[in-house]
Amino acid sequence: MNVEEEVERLKEEIQRLGKIQPDGSYKVTFGVLFNDDRCANIFEALVGTLRAAKKRKFVTYDGELLLQGVHDNVEIILKPTPVPAAAATAAS
Repeated sequence: MNVEEEVERLKEEIQRLGKIQPDGSYKVTFGVLFNDDRCANIFEALVGTLRAAKKRKFVTYDGELLLQGVHDNVEIILKPTPVPAAAATAAS
């Protein structure tokens, strides 16, 4: 699995485990992600995948390196998916 595929899987898992916010984003804590059995089976390096997603501006969280235990309560926010321009004009 390449980095792009892993980031897409991460987005799906954050949506599955997180809570949707009024702005369309999803919020989950690092501890919930890290301790989830399904995530443990999908991601060899969850922290690396999170960093790749942050670099691509899909997610945001405080800090650079998240460590299990120490950073379990750090909130990871999956930014809302922008609506494609064609879909936005068709809806109006």
